[in-house]
Amino acid sequence: MPEIVETTVYRLDELSEAAKEKARAWYREGAFDYDWYESVYNDFERICAILGVELKTKTVALMGGGARQKPCIWFSGFWSQGDGACFEGHYRHAKAAPGTIRDHAPKDDELHRLADALQTSQRRNFYQLHAAISHRDRYYHEYTMAIAVERDSPTYQDMTADAEEAVTEALRDLARWLYRQLEREYEYLTSDVVVDEAILANEYTFTATGRRFG
Repeated sequence: MPEIVETTVYRLDELSEAAKEKARAWYREGAFDYDWYESVYNDFERICAILGVELKTKTVALMGGGARQKPCIWFSGFWSQGDGACFEGHYRHAKAAPGTIRDHAPKDDELHRLADALQTSQRRNFYQLHAAISHRDRYYHEYTMAIAVERDSPTYQDMTADAEEAVTEALRDLARWLYRQLEREYEYLTSDVVVDEAILANEYTFTATGRRFG
């Protein structure tokens, strides 16, 4: 015959430290079943546009029907040696990129450096450089991007000796920059402070040992 079992449940702030850690682990395990990185992607799209990178897009189906275009950006992380981020698209000179990127991200010295490096290479080649960026391999990091740099010279001039390497490294550094932003966002969202706020806001309850109740 059925029995009634009474269980005392607790809010996160009523648990012991050991039980709190177990409750946080439960939340972190299932908290990232959504596109938590979208805000990072959106900012990256804006930065790419400023620097002269037109990201390739892909068609993805929506749950309610229909479809939309998403940028070709990928990453894996954040605990293996081969983790990283990469993207596909096409790069060409963007006027006033160094100044515009400083307006957009005034404190980001790395983005300033990348914009300056690309601008320097373009100036030495009369702003005729462009590059195709594609993804290869099954991993996602800056070295899985194949980057083909060319010069559109009406007189068929070759690019300067350092141009291909400079543009390639700047674009790989942009992928590295993206990975660092994703890593920081993930670390922020999984921090004790943010996790605790989410658990309390959702009014989750736990047993005395920190096991989720209900």
